[in-house]
Amino acid sequence: MEIRNDAETSSYTSLFAAISYGIASMAMVFINKAVLMQYSHSMTLLTLQQLATTVLIHFGRSMGYTKARGVDMTTAKRLLPVSIFYNANVAFALASLKGVNIPMYIAIKRLTPLAVLIAGCFYGKGKPTMQVTLSVVMTAAGVLIAALGDFSFDLFGYSMAFISVFFQTMYLVLVERSGAEDGLTSVEIMFYNSFLSLPFLMFLIIATGEFPISLSILLAKSYSFPFLAILVLSLVMGIVLNYTMFLCTIVNSALTTTIVGVLKGVGSTTLGFVLLGGVQVHALNVTGLVINTAGGVWYSYAKYQQKRSKTVKQITDLEAHRK
Repeated sequence: MEIRNDAETSSYTSLFAAISYGIASMAMVFINKAVLMQYSHSMTLLTLQQLATTVLIHFGRSMGYTKARGVDMTTAKRLLPVSIFYNANVAFALASLKGVNIPMYIAIKRLTPLAVLIAGCFYGKGKPTMQVTLSVVMTAAGVLIAALGDFSFDLFGYSMAFISVFFQTMYLVLVERSGAEDGLTSVEIMFYNSFLSLPFLMFLIIATGEFPISLSILLAKSYSFPFLAILVLSLVMGIVLNYTMFLCTIVNSALTTTIVGVLKGVGSTTLGFVLLGGVQVHALNVTGLVINTAGGVWYSYAKYQQKRSKTVKQITDLEAHRK
C-alpha cells in the first residue's frame, strides 16, 4: 500500500510540474512580447530577469524561506554549460520576438521536441518506443504544415528562432543530466543558472553597446505605470517560468518538458491570432494545428502507458522480493 501511495504522489508531482510549466510558459510569451513592443532592449530585459531571480533566492535562503544550499565551486563549474545554453536560448528567443509574431514564433519553437529526441539518441539515453517517436514526428510535421500556411517572412527573426531551438535543446538535455547527477533541487539549479549568467550577460550588453542607453530608456519609461507594471510582471514571471521549467525537467524529462511547451503553444497560437491581429488565417494553419495537437495527445498517451507499465513492474518486483 505504501509503495502504491508513493507512486501516486510521484504521478501528481509530475502532473503539477507539467501543468505549471505550461501555464507559466504560455503567459511569459505574451508578457515578453508586450514589454518588447515598448522596450526593444531584449538583452537588458534578460539581465534584469536573471538579477531578480538571483536576489530573490539569495534573500529567501538568508531568511530561511528556502533550504537551498550555498554556492559550491565544483557544482558551479559543472552547471556553467547549462547557464550558457539557457541564456543563449532565451536571448535568441527574445531577439526573434521583436520581429516575429507569436503564432509563427511558437510554430518554429515547436520543433524543439524532435531535436530533443534526436539529441537523446546521441548521449545514450536509450531508444524511445515507436509510439513516442511517431507522435513527436507527427507533432513536428503539424508545425511545418501550419508554418507553411502563414509565414510573414523575416530572415533575422526566423534565424534567431531556429538558433534558439538548438540552444533550448542543448539546455534541456544538460538540465536533465545535471539534475540527476548532482541531486540538486530545482531552486538550487535555478540559482546557479541565474548567478552564473550575470557576468556573461553584463559583458554582452556592454560589448554590444546596449548599455547604458538601455538603462536611460528604462528609467525614462519607468514613469509610465502601465509599462512599469508589465515590466515587474515580466520579472516575476521570469522567476516562475525558470522554477517550473527546471522542476518539470527534473521530475519528468527533457522531452516531456518540450512536449508540454508544444501543447501550450496551441493555446498561445490561438490567443496570438485573437489578441495581436495582423495574422492571416490559412487552411494550412488549422490543418497543421490539428495534426500538432493530435501528435501531442498521442505522445501523452504513449508516455502514460509507458510510465504505468514501468510502475506496475516495479511494484510487482518489490512485492515479489518481499515474499
